[in-house]
Amino acid sequence: MIDLHTWNTPNGRKISVALEEMGLPYKVHTVNIGQGEQFNPAFLAISPNNRIPAIVDPEGPGGQPISVFESGAILLYLAEKTGRFLPQDARARVAVHEWLMWQMGGFGPMPGQVHHFLLQPEGPARDYGVGRYHKETLRLYGVLDRRLEGREYVATEGEPSIADFAILGWAWRHERHQVDFTDFPAVGAWYARMMARPATARGFEAALS
Repeated sequence: MIDLHTWNTPNGRKISVALEEMGLPYKVHTVNIGQGEQFNPAFLAISPNNRIPAIVDPEGPGGQPISVFESGAILLYLAEKTGRFLPQDARARVAVHEWLMWQMGGFGPMPGQVHHFLLQPEGPARDYGVGRYHKETLRLYGVLDRRLEGREYVATEGEPSIADFAILGWAWRHERHQVDFTDFPAVGAWYARMMARPATARGFEAALS
């Protein structure tokens, strides 16, 4: 059974969804980031950057335990472990890697900044931060919407990939970063399609806090 150290955040949800979709048994260990539990020495031992999520797989490579931190690295590890949601064909894998890195580099950090500045006191700093990062968030949604036109999934055909799980974690918070799917119909259709998957739904229902 995989130990999942996490909290109820977009990055945490990426992994609970992936574990459910891959049919891997797991146990949740909550890390309350609001109370600073991510800085506990025990968590630092498996996540040197003091960020959730992190996993410990007692049956890692060679049958030996392994810990993995960073949500993108965890998704790649789990896909390689199970042989699922990451194509075997080298050319097809490139697209999954591209969109996974797109999420990690932009479609996460940018809406995350929107969340941060919306919580700040009214004033010029808040207005500047929200304006700057919301504009970039909308641009990224536009990129995703164009990609999904005429496609079921972001990087693959027939079934989703770990890139879909990664992106879905942040699209789940679209209302919080003030994005309306009516402006991005292809994203909205993809989101509904993903959320209709029973395993994905279980990943969002799992108690992470």
